Amino acid sequence: MALSLETKNALRAGIAVGTATAAYGFSFGALSVAAGLSVWQTCVLSLFMFSGGSQFAVVGILASGGVSAGPAAIATSTFLGLRNGIYSLRMAPLLRGGWLTRIAAAQLTIDESTAVALNQKALHAQRVGFWATGIAVYVGWNLTTLLGALVGNLLGDVSKLGLDAVAAAAFVGLLWPRLRQLQASVVAGVAAVIATILIPLSPPGIPVLAAAVVAVIVGLTNWFHRPDAINQPDDSTDPGDVMGMHLSEGKQ
Repeated sequence: MALSLETKNALRAGIAVGTATAAYGFSFGALSVAAGLSVWQTCVLSLFMFSGGSQFAVVGILASGGVSAGPAAIATSTFLGLRNGIYSLRMAPLLRGGWLTRIAAAQLTIDESTAVALNQKALHAQRVGFWATGIAVYVGWNLTTLLGALVGNLLGDVSKLGLDAVAAAAFVGLLWPRLRQLQASVVAGVAAVIATILIPLSPPGIPVLAAAVVAVIVGLTNWFHRPDAINQPDDSTDPGDVMGMHLSEGKQ
């Protein structure tokens, strides 16, 4: 049975996003081992936490503060991971099924799978986009995490190769396409300033947590929101650019 054009586009987008995201998994694996976690501990994080932002936050805080920074690492990663629960509220009507299906869907509900799904117009294409992206990212992320951890275990100090800067570069790459509206730009700027000020004054992990709290407050209060910006179309049609889509577009 031939696949429809919409289904093919959803599959193509999922594979493209999965491939791009997998590249960051290698960096995470190497950085995690450098932060003091073992190879198997690193792989467990990717298998069960499966949230790039939270995982990078954990290893970054542990690297700067050691075991004593554990509570801050847990708090920060949990706070960053709450957004996936919000995504699930939007995706639940699209992913009906038995409890096994829902458990799998819950694990795969991340930024990328949600963005690809909501970028499709037809309901069946949204489902295909979600599952294709989620599975592609999960498999690719875990494979490259293992590879990065093994390589990092052999190399020792990964900062010599510049891998310690990849996490920050990855966050900037994900953030940049979203800075199209005034509120997003203000939130990013204020959060960056607060984190920078607190770095020399507070324990590891607190600057990130404080910046995230401020960002949420500004977002909830909608201080800098412009209603006329909601319906602005996204000129990007390339599957690889779908990670920059505003998730709110799926609510229209």
